[in-house]
Amino acid sequence: MVAIIAHRGARSLAPENTLVAARRAHAVGADLWETDVAVTADDRLILMHDDAMTRTTDVADRFPDRVPAPFSTYTLAEIRSLDAGSWFERDDPFGQIAAGAIERRDLSAYIGEQVPTLREAFELTLELDWFLNLELKAQPRPKDGFDVVGAVLALADEVGIGPDHVLFSSARHAWLKTLKHRRPDFQVQAILGLFPEDPIDFSDPFFDTFNPRITRVSIDQIAEQLGRGIRLNPYPVNDDATISRLVEIGITGLITDFPQRVARR
Repeated sequence: MVAIIAHRGARSLAPENTLVAARRAHAVGADLWETDVAVTADDRLILMHDDAMTRTTDVADRFPDRVPAPFSTYTLAEIRSLDAGSWFERDDPFGQIAAGAIERRDLSAYIGEQVPTLREAFELTLELDWFLNLELKAQPRPKDGFDVVGAVLALADEVGIGPDHVLFSSARHAWLKTLKHRRPDFQVQAILGLFPEDPIDFSDPFFDTFNPRITRVSIDQIAEQLGRGIRLNPYPVNDDATISRLVEIGITGLITDFPQRVARR
């Protein structure tokens, strides 16, 4: 069975990397959700993808003199003061508002949505008895030397979330190896093709699961690796034709902005 992995939550239906996006992904039938961990100026763990935060919050209105400084220069209290939901209706990033796929009451509820902490993401995953793919990302300065692996594992233990509810992915493969050596009970998945200069290399025997960028691999390459017993979760897979072809060849999972499309199949 193909695992439906909601990329940053159901980000075509709700503002990405928020708790409401995670809940929407769960409601439409995703098997797990994927999100990004970020570190604040005061060493707190939150969910955020873009360094500058301008795309998915009102930081430019709230702190105009500091834009485009990265999230790593803001305290948790400052980030929690941001509106991480109103932009979704304004930008309609996947055209789903225009398509009539999102109700007005839902859009109204997104206004004022906060940037979640990682603790909240862990707690929600446990509350729903669900599963989380947590991407460990390289951090911008001044947090580029922060021990992300150690902090995430410490918080997971504090919250009480374990391998039955969370796995870890990263383009920093050395981080995954460090994590696996510390905690061999957790699954780790190597991200490939995150940046254009990154090689698409499935040869490291340490990993049995790779998450390649779909625009950097062909269907034939994917089929070849599946035939070797490698588990693959390409990202982001959004169009129906590609979804159908990958399901046909026995793909392990699909990281998608449209979990509702895969779940309907």
